[in-house]
Amino acid sequence: MIDLLIAGGGPAGLTTAIHGALAGLEVVVVEPRPTPIDKACGEGLMPGGVRHLRELGVTVAGQPFHGIRYVDGVSGRCAEGLFRSGPGLGARRTELQAALAERAAGLGVRVLPGRVHQVRQDVHQVSAAGLTARYLVAADGLHSPVRRGLGLSAPLAPRRPARYGLRRHYAAPPWSDLVEVHWSARCEAYVTPLAPDRIGVAVLTSDQAPFDVQLARFPVLAARLAAAAGTPVRGAGPLRQGARVRVAGRVLFVGDAAGYVDALTGEGLTLAMTAAGELVRCVRAGRPQAYEQAWRDLSRSYRTLTTSLLWARHQPRLAPRIVPLAARLPRVFTRAVNLLA
Repeated sequence: MIDLLIAGGGPAGLTTAIHGALAGLEVVVVEPRPTPIDKACGEGLMPGGVRHLRELGVTVAGQPFHGIRYVDGVSGRCAEGLFRSGPGLGARRTELQAALAERAAGLGVRVLPGRVHQVRQDVHQVSAAGLTARYLVAADGLHSPVRRGLGLSAPLAPRRPARYGLRRHYAAPPWSDLVEVHWSARCEAYVTPLAPDRIGVAVLTSDQAPFDVQLARFPVLAARLAAAAGTPVRGAGPLRQGARVRVAGRVLFVGDAAGYVDALTGEGLTLAMTAAGELVRCVRAGRPQAYEQAWRDLSRSYRTLTTSLLWARHQPRLAPRIVPLAARLPRVFTRAVNLLA
């Protein structure tokens, strides 16, 4: 019998598959889209994610970065926090997914075309997509059909504005070896070095407006990009998605499907990869229910810091002070950056 049936062949699903195969489990991934899979993403791996890939034997092409820089989108004033545990990596989403898929295939993981719609389970097994397994791992993204189908999506907090992400690549050499987070009154823009001749710009906002309208809110950044050729824009959202639990019988959730606060701190990919390892460890030990607490422990710093920053972002008096405060307290800012690294 299949040990792990994984719904979703993105980074979270494939990382889970690699962990499972390395642990000696029989793993099958169900994914409707061919490799490589692209989506709107900041495309920055924090140092912990880079180390995790190395431990899994996965090599990804990309551009190292050595910290985070907050930039006032109008004045250009900035604050910098450098990593203490090695560099992060700016990597195209397609490059990351393709590298993970290659490693999984080399370990004997089967990837079958299809979608997981209806899920049936009892105390011994779970069935989905015409297959039966000991456990189903839902790694099917932000708006997880498995999570919705099982009635496990948590209601969102009232009066909290929905946030969306937009991403575009530019044919321009990186001007910094840091990820820059440009702040304006209504949105943030993340600039990630991806290659010697390419950067990625991701905008996070509550305003549903075209990418160029959003970019114009950052005069310093817009001026740098004025002569650079840009790719088509990809979007995602609403970003905040709640999940009631991470374990429901023989169904376990990982990645964005496990619940998502926001992309503001850039930790999503690293958290997904780390959680995948914990999920497999709990299953292999015969204690799948322990994954719930493991996920909560792993994600605590991400959830706390991201929720706090979002709260400050939506306070009219506090939002303009985020970058100046970070600049005045460099040690505190560096500590916060390394908390997520």
